[in-house]
Amino acid sequence: MRTPRQRVGAAPISTGILIVVLTMLAALPLVADAQPAGKAPRVAYLSASSAASATVEAFRQGLRELGYVEGRNILIECRWADGRFDRLPALAAELVRLGVNVIVAANTPAALAAKNATSTIPIILVTSGDPVGSGLVASLARPGGNVTGLSLMPTLAISGKQLELLKEAFPTVTHVAVLANPANPPTAGLLMEIELAARSLGLRLRVVQVREPREFGDAFATMKNERVPALLVIADPLVNDNRDRIVAFAAANRLPATYPYRSFVDAGGLMSYGADIFDLNRRAASYVDRILKGAKPAELPIEQPTKFELVVNLKAAKALGLTIPPSLLLRADHVIQ
Repeated sequence: MRTPRQRVGAAPISTGILIVVLTMLAALPLVADAQPAGKAPRVAYLSASSAASATVEAFRQGLRELGYVEGRNILIECRWADGRFDRLPALAAELVRLGVNVIVAANTPAALAAKNATSTIPIILVTSGDPVGSGLVASLARPGGNVTGLSLMPTLAISGKQLELLKEAFPTVTHVAVLANPANPPTAGLLMEIELAARSLGLRLRVVQVREPREFGDAFATMKNERVPALLVIADPLVNDNRDRIVAFAAANRLPATYPYRSFVDAGGLMSYGADIFDLNRRAASYVDRILKGAKPAELPIEQPTKFELVVNLKAAKALGLTIPPSLLLRADHVIQ
């Protein structure tokens, strides 16, 4: 039979146990917060462009909107080819060796390198020009395999529209230089659309090719020597990385030019028409989310752009001594004064 003193003495023991238990419970949230850092899924962002590209920030924004916090419940591995497509296979192989959960391929060359490197890790396209024609997927509706994501497919027709806008803005133009990278698979289809538009508009084209950064000097010299009166720039990772050089060349030579993305106009270019690639990168995050939650790439349809922008830079037009027709300005989504 326990004495009162024994019952009193038992109380501190129970209280001590309770304190220990409560302390452990209080620490659980801290453990839960720290846990994902070690087990967080690792997502790769592979691009043929350089680290100066701002598109990855739009992708990060999309992840944040879905509740992902980098370093806590998701890890991001970025690899950049700096316009050197020949570097992509090694970069893709490195990401596969790291055991990433998903590869986000920012452009077609990156996607092709990723697909050649793995048939099991899910690959998400962001700005693939023609995923079916490039052999990345079986169809837009049912991609099959380990590749899905977003496509710039309508851009094939938009390239012809870019030429139409250039002719509308400057009706006296008779021929146009087209700056293009033939090493990028979608370029061939884009050139076909531009050539069709040129015939209907009565324009002659001069295709000037660049395959790597050092070739821009020769391309600029060719256009200057031939005195081309206008320029159309085809979307491409290498070209995008060198937009400041291209815009500066056009300005120095008083050359009316139309570009594929707003970033060229923000850099001082005259006019752009194309898909909003920042929106596409932001939307790519939703594919990452779905795949990490168990969706299969083969069953996720390829989505296409929903935002297209016509941007006009009146400041650049004034510097070139050009007047943009009011009809074109009324249709512009953005006008930079």
